[in-house]
Amino acid sequence: MKKVGFFRSIHFKFVLIYVLLILVAMQIIGVYFVDKLEEKLVENFQTSIKGNIDLLTYSLEEEMTKHMANDVSEGAEKSTLEDDIRKILEDNSSDDNISEVQVIDSSRRIIGTSDTDNQDIVGKKTAEILVKQAHVLGDEKEDTRVDRGERMWILATPIKDQADKVIGVVYSIAEMENVYELMDQINRIFITGTAIALGITAILGILLAQTITRPMSDMRKQALALAKGNYSRKVKIYGKDEIGQLAHTFNNLTKELQEAQSTTEGERRKLSSVLAYMTDGVIATDRRGKVILINEPAAKLLDVSRETVLSQPIIDVLGLEEKYSYDELLEERESVILDYSTKNHPYILRANFSVIQKETGFVNGLITVLHDITEQEKIEEERREFVANVSHELRTPLTTMRSYLEALADGAWQDESLTPSFLNVTQNETERMIRLVNDLLQLSKMDNKDYLLTKGWVNFTKFFNQIIDRFEMTITEHITFKRDIPSRSILVDIDEDKITQVLYNIISNAIKYSPEGGQITFRVKEESERIVISISDQGVGIPKNTIDKIFERFYRVDKARTRNLGGTGLGLAIAKEMVVAHEGEIWAESKEGKGTTIFFTLPYEQEQEDEWS
Repeated sequence: MKKVGFFRSIHFKFVLIYVLLILVAMQIIGVYFVDKLEEKLVENFQTSIKGNIDLLTYSLEEEMTKHMANDVSEGAEKSTLEDDIRKILEDNSSDDNISEVQVIDSSRRIIGTSDTDNQDIVGKKTAEILVKQAHVLGDEKEDTRVDRGERMWILATPIKDQADKVIGVVYSIAEMENVYELMDQINRIFITGTAIALGITAILGILLAQTITRPMSDMRKQALALAKGNYSRKVKIYGKDEIGQLAHTFNNLTKELQEAQSTTEGERRKLSSVLAYMTDGVIATDRRGKVILINEPAAKLLDVSRETVLSQPIIDVLGLEEKYSYDELLEERESVILDYSTKNHPYILRANFSVIQKETGFVNGLITVLHDITEQEKIEEERREFVANVSHELRTPLTTMRSYLEALADGAWQDESLTPSFLNVTQNETERMIRLVNDLLQLSKMDNKDYLLTKGWVNFTKFFNQIIDRFEMTITEHITFKRDIPSRSILVDIDEDKITQVLYNIISNAIKYSPEGGQITFRVKEESERIVISISDQGVGIPKNTIDKIFERFYRVDKARTRNLGGTGLGLAIAKEMVVAHEGEIWAESKEGKGTTIFFTLPYEQEQEDEWS
């Protein structure tokens, strides 16, 4: 798992949020505190200035009233009033915050100023609007202005006599920059305190965050260990708070997961073992029909690799995309036959489907069980063919017998020239049915698992020659026999009656299919652990594509000719069963137009023969 970056970690986020909360709180407190402090300082400054101006106004009012009451000439009064006012302003110039005080009479003429460098304005009229407003309205007027980058507080205070009549105005200019410089100092102190507080808060936040993130980091490591299958690691519990309870719960979860994993692993091994040793193929899908499991038999039956079919749709894997949809397979209750046969190789599978479904009815997937029924279908086809062949073989002589017997019953028996012929045909057909029934009984016995051979040691050279002699004496056809048989004794452990029947069936076929003047060759060849017996004729031969089928029951290359010769189609099938019962093999080689050779082997032990010798 990729490591979480520092700026994305919960540790950083926790400290950041903690610091931001403190910062916001400090800013709110700071803004409120500074605003109120500034308001209070300005208010105190203005109150102090007003107090001084009020005292000055009182002195000026007495002086101006006194001069107005005296009966003096205007020029003398003016000179005396200005001097007195200048003296009063000089005596009250102790407030350093007041940069200038102007005294203006009722005609808005400046009669005094505290600024020694600005005495030339005395005697001039002022155009200051605040002076006019204070004179007209009789109330104090104030204003804040900025002069050359410095904030100034202007105050116009009316001078009233005893009759509350405005007789002049005191126009004062006070410097407020000291107040704001003090505020700047306070702001810097507050910012420094805030920074120190944030630093301490950050450190405390880191320490506090570690108490939360350390258990979480341990749980993360535990989760990674669980993902790798390590259930032995435990999360350290640092306290009994909620995180401690979470860590305790996580440890319990680890224990339960370990137990569940053990149970699941056990069940998985059981299931894997069952699937591995099943002869049938099993395929499992998810709820969307994609293959999530396929066992080895299923992969072999479908001739696919497990890696290529995983995550593939089941209908594509089975080749049913043109016949079924996945939803239709979920509803399929009957077996589905999958025919993968080619022209030369039959291959048929049967697929049974079972839905994986919860109690709520939700479909989780589909289980498909595959079974190879090629042999079963082949056996079933052979059974049908066998029944059809037996029925046909019995029906032919029975039909013939019935026809002749009906003719005899209708009066043909009175014709002495026909009766012997009809009876002879009936007798031949009866014997043909008897041979067929005997051959069927013989095959039935050999199909029985309890079938036993009565073996004994036989000199096969002598035994084979005697059978050939018997046929050579009875044949009426112009056929010659050629023997390529060793003169020495060859001892084999066989059931003499059964091998006699094998040789009888093979030699009879060779005689039946040999042409006039043909030759039948008999050979015996010794090998290390067996002897190979072969009987060759010079008949029409057998087509190459059908030579492997001549040992099947009722199979005939030329059915019409075989029936004419009186065969049942079971001779070579019986021979094969008897040779196989002796742990031998039987096969044929043929060339069309040149003849056929039937080979079969019998077990042969040279050492055993030496002991008999």
